[in-house]
Amino acid sequence: MIRLTNVCKTYCGKKRKKTTGIETKALVDVSLILPDSGLIFLTGKSGSGKSTLLNLTGGLDSADSGEISFNGKSFSSFSPKDYDAYRNAYVGFVFQEFNLIESISVRDNLSLALSLQRQEEKEEKIREALAEVDLAGFEDRHIDELSGGQKQRVAIARALIKKPQVILADEPTGSLDSKTSADIFSLFARLAKDRLVLV
Repeated sequence: MIRLTNVCKTYCGKKRKKTTGIETKALVDVSLILPDSGLIFLTGKSGSGKSTLLNLTGGLDSADSGEISFNGKSFSSFSPKDYDAYRNAYVGFVFQEFNLIESISVRDNLSLALSLQRQEEKEEKIREALAEVDLAGFEDRHIDELSGGQKQRVAIARALIKKPQVILADEPTGSLDSKTSADIFSLFARLAKDRLVLV
């Protein structure tokens, strides 16, 4: 379970001639308890702090004040090594822009995710992850040969391959058409049966 208690985050813009940097309060006293499984949507207008909340929850950024904890352990007690372990072992990230390496194969993109976890490339794990996102047999396709929806499925497979407890998806359908978006959300609903998917 992830718990946020009175979390605040402020960003300060760059200082320019004759002006000081403008402060933007992204999160103010946010408290939230997220379950171990289920599909949870964060909604709000652009600039309301949704991505900031995801980045804090995923350990990509740190709060100015308040507390975030995962399974009872506070982020404030995490060492840099603990943060790396949390991001590598427990959290899978899915981004709007896919963040895949276009010039290499689907297999190599997934293998890279395994190597970052210091796991040997295992063909079985790659096949399982692709089957879970309905892309069985796509191992040798290059990313630049895929449609937008297929690329997003590969990105989800990359997140899944390390068996995370939490998937954080930041506007994962923002660049997809409505039919493909519906398919991706159906996939997330299926995945959320035994893990938390926060969109």
